[in-house]
Amino acid sequence: MTTLDLTPAPQAAPFPRMVLAQAGAEARAILRNGEQLMLTLIIPVLLLVGFSLAPLVDVGEGPRVDFLAPGVLALAVMSTAFTGQAIATGFERRYGVLKRLGATPLSRTGLLLAKTLAVIGVELLQAVVIVAVALALGWQPRGSMAAAVLLVLLGTAAFSGLGLLMAGVLRAEATLAAANLVYLVLLGCGGVIFPLTAFPDGVEPTLALLPISALTGGLRAVLADGAALPLGAVAVLVAWAALTLGLASRTFRWE
Repeated sequence: MTTLDLTPAPQAAPFPRMVLAQAGAEARAILRNGEQLMLTLIIPVLLLVGFSLAPLVDVGEGPRVDFLAPGVLALAVMSTAFTGQAIATGFERRYGVLKRLGATPLSRTGLLLAKTLAVIGVELLQAVVIVAVALALGWQPRGSMAAAVLLVLLGTAAFSGLGLLMAGVLRAEATLAAANLVYLVLLGCGGVIFPLTAFPDGVEPTLALLPISALTGGLRAVLADGAALPLGAVAVLVAWAALTLGLASRTFRWE
C-alpha cells in the first residue's frame, strides 16, 4: 500500500507566471487611478479631437488629423512610460512598496520586467483608442507599421529610463512636480501640437534632439509621409534610452 506524502512543500511560482501576475497588477493599478487615466487616455484624446476639428494652430498643408495623430501617439507613450511611471514608482518607493516587493520571490529584474510589460500593455490600449478616434476623424495612415512599432518601443525605453531615473533619485513629491513640469514642457516644445518649424531657427535643432521630438517626428515621417524608418530619430531614441537606463541602473534607490 502506497503511503501518501502530505508534507507541505511551499515554493515560488515559476518566474514567467510571477512576472505576468505582477504586470497585471501594475496595469490594473494604472487604469484604476483617475489621475493616471486622465493623463494616459483622456488628455491625448481631447487634444487629438480639439486640435483636429478647430484650426487653432497652423500645421501646414493636408488634413490636420494627419499631422496630429502621430504626435498624440507619441504623447501617449510619454504619458505612460515617463510621467505616469515616474510618479507611481516615486510614491511606491516612498511608502516602502518596492522594499516589500524586493523581499518576495519576485526578483528586482522580474519587477522591472513586469513594470515594462504593464507599460506596453497600457500603451497598446492607448494606441487602439487613439487610432480609432483618429480614423473616425478621417486619418489615413500610411507607411510601415513595423517601423512605427519599433519607434514606439524605442520611445518607451527612452522614456521609461528617464522616469525611473527621476523616481530613483528624487523624493516622491519632487518627482510628482518635476514629472508634470517636464510633461508640459515636452508637450509644448516637442512637435506634438506645434511643428518644430514654428520655433526660431536657432532653437529648432536643439529641440529636435529631445526624445519626444524624435518619436513624434519619426512617427509622423512613417505614418503621415509614408517614409522609411528614419534613422536619425532612431539614433536619438537609442542614445536617450542607453543614457537614461544606464544612469537609472546606477543611481536608483529602492527605499
